[in-house]
Amino acid sequence: MFNQHITQDKTFLKLIAAATFLSSFSISANSAELPQEKGLELVETHCVACHSTRRISQSLGYSREDWQALTESMIDLSGAPEQRNSIINYLEKHFPPNNRRTPTILNGAVNISFQEWVVPTLGQRSRDPVAAADGSIWWAGQWGNLIGQINPVTNEMREYPLPPGSMPHSVTIDAKDHVWYTGNKNATIGKLNPQTGKIVVYDMPDSSAKDPHTAVFDANGILWFTLQHANRIGRLDPQTGDIKLVTLPTPSSRPYGIKIDASGHPWVACNGHNCLIKVNPETMSLSEIALPHKDTKVRRLDIDSEGMIWYVNSSRGRLGRYDPQTGKVNEWPTPSGSHSHPYAIAVVDGAIWFNESGMRPDPLVRFDPKTETFQSWEIPSGGFYAGIVRHMRPTSDGDLLIHQSATNRIIKVKIDTPAIDASLK
Repeated sequence: MFNQHITQDKTFLKLIAAATFLSSFSISANSAELPQEKGLELVETHCVACHSTRRISQSLGYSREDWQALTESMIDLSGAPEQRNSIINYLEKHFPPNNRRTPTILNGAVNISFQEWVVPTLGQRSRDPVAAADGSIWWAGQWGNLIGQINPVTNEMREYPLPPGSMPHSVTIDAKDHVWYTGNKNATIGKLNPQTGKIVVYDMPDSSAKDPHTAVFDANGILWFTLQHANRIGRLDPQTGDIKLVTLPTPSSRPYGIKIDASGHPWVACNGHNCLIKVNPETMSLSEIALPHKDTKVRRLDIDSEGMIWYVNSSRGRLGRYDPQTGKVNEWPTPSGSHSHPYAIAVVDGAIWFNESGMRPDPLVRFDPKTETFQSWEIPSGGFYAGIVRHMRPTSDGDLLIHQSATNRIIKVKIDTPAIDASLK
């Protein structure tokens, strides 16, 4: 059922990243019209290798200094200063700062601070950080075909190259501190032993199950995962290597985020249909819960201590709550409105945290269910703002891990909740 691979020596890491970089040229340069002028060809050559030009035209816009800082976080052109200057000249002229997608920032009583780490390999699109029991932070470098580890005490980092074509979408940690990743490109689940560097790879049992997406362990050590475009949910038993897959009842539901409730039932968000899915962990039978508005699409969800299912209504700019006991659904408009596209979500100490990925810059938002009030902050990427949060997860000490993929940053959000707020718990 599974094949075994050993990690390559780290000296090959840059070669792997470069190969991934070059293989990405299939992304169309015509995804957004850019002004025809000197520098465009270089922009298309270097920028479109990893993302469409729409990322440029829909950006916040930057000063010359910030465009240079942003591009340097993606690709090293120090050996070609003329090309670098031509690109920066073009971007500075045609994409200065703008306010087309300015978020609504709301003040409040909670104080937070951001601790940032810039990961080593450029252009890897670092994402989905998670904390291990020893306090280390792991992330997936999707475009760099790697997973990485941060020691937050010493700030040391290590990157582990993965088998070719893995393109990891996410990472999660098991009870033995093994690090598991979803091979989103080559239809695999992988397990890394950090002590030995050995990687064990589990292939999907069905050739149509092409895209393992997000994974989570239940209390029994079983790994549950989504396959978004394959429209399936999977279960992997690490003891036997056995994988079982089930298909969602509605075509193109696009299962995305996944969490486990206190009774061991997986819950899944539908990114292509107005539904949540509850999974029977024994039989893998699926119950589809229809959400009220037909245009609802849910990226991710989380579960609070009372068993309430909190979700982001990404397509309608709303924060939602589903009560499994009563079937009641409540939704609140997010601060920046219907086009805010809330994406990641996490429950921390009873408060609901999410981001508004449709805004520039991407805000981090806190919702207090007791007062039904919001507070929000702009998420930095160094001295400028770039990128969106696609997944966020709490730490054991009550903080939050997020990321900014566009600038290769992993970020810890340190939360300082005032005593007056804590007394309401």
